[in-house]
Amino acid sequence: MKKIESKVRDELIQGGVWTAILTVLFLTISRDKSSFFEIFSALGFFILLYFLFFSIGRDEVSKWMRSFIQNKIDKAVLFPTLLIVLYYSYIILNGYNPLTGTVFMLPFLIYFPTLVFVAKQNNSNKIDWLDFATFVLFLLPTTLVEFSPDTHLPFGGSVFDSVYRLVIMLAAVYSFVVVRNIKDVGFYPVFKWKYLLIAVGVWLAFYAFVFVIGYSVDFIKFVGHDKTFTALLAIIGISVLSVFLHTAIFEELFFRGLLQNLLAKRITQENSWKPFWKWGGLSLVALSLITGFSMEGNMQWFPALITIFLFTAAYFIERSGNSPKGTYTALAISSVLFGLVHYHSGSIIFVGLASIGGWAYGYTYIKTKNVFYAALVHALVNNSHLIFGLALMK
Repeated sequence: MKKIESKVRDELIQGGVWTAILTVLFLTISRDKSSFFEIFSALGFFILLYFLFFSIGRDEVSKWMRSFIQNKIDKAVLFPTLLIVLYYSYIILNGYNPLTGTVFMLPFLIYFPTLVFVAKQNNSNKIDWLDFATFVLFLLPTTLVEFSPDTHLPFGGSVFDSVYRLVIMLAAVYSFVVVRNIKDVGFYPVFKWKYLLIAVGVWLAFYAFVFVIGYSVDFIKFVGHDKTFTALLAIIGISVLSVFLHTAIFEELFFRGLLQNLLAKRITQENSWKPFWKWGGLSLVALSLITGFSMEGNMQWFPALITIFLFTAAYFIERSGNSPKGTYTALAISSVLFGLVHYHSGSIIFVGLASIGGWAYGYTYIKTKNVFYAALVHALVNNSHLIFGLALMK
């Protein structure tokens, strides 16, 4: 028992170190952008939420929490309750009424996946329809329902993520990793040179591919830089951090750490990837055609062509037998779905390239088993136009 407690303590210390580093960045960046009150009132929430953010997904911490819960509902709801209290405390502190708008819905959303998995009373490694149903029913409201106000840290800031997003991610990790005991989600930061090189290599390879396609169809143009090197470096650094915290880590948790991970496990346990590849491919090609032809512009066939390309690549990789069965079928399915949800961009080319981007992020996740490195590639991709001096002509 002492050995286990020692491992938990070590992981909590690691989470604390990452929190301290981010807190220094928070104070440094926010001091010129927000008032003293905004920074001071957000600081406690920032430290606690990001400490949980950097700690809860770690193996020994999640095991320790699971052993405490023991599938008892009164214990299982303690953590979601803490998240709800933190959210409401933050908006009340900043002068907002928690009973107005859609904010009152948050407790239902936060408690839902935890209550489902506690009621299920099944921590086996087998993935079933209820796992996917819970995932979809949790994810859709978080992306389709607009929760206001924007609860950024600090409240009037824009670089660091919102309390709402942090609470949603923590609720997802807690319910799926701690309560449901889903393995290999990889929601914790760790520094490894090998993983960093993989992430940078995937980013450069992907963007070279995107550049060739984008430049050939006038989607990408050179515009250059009009800033000094020092100023540009600061802008890029803050932008990469902002995209990482606001967009990338959220999307990578749900699309790679959960969806791709769950799909791969489900396909593997069926011991046959071909039915999933066939029906997944046919369904998504059809959906890609519908998506393309429902958008304005030329090349309506482009999303479907990318879907065929990705599923063909998955087929030959699966046939080679060099990876666990279903790994690349799951990657193809989640990648195309990731591209199609970018329908809101209004650009047919962007939807297709987003599917290829999903493959790049998912491949990074396969190689590192870590959401944070997939999110790093995502953040670099989203800032490549700034880094290389390009403009996207949507």
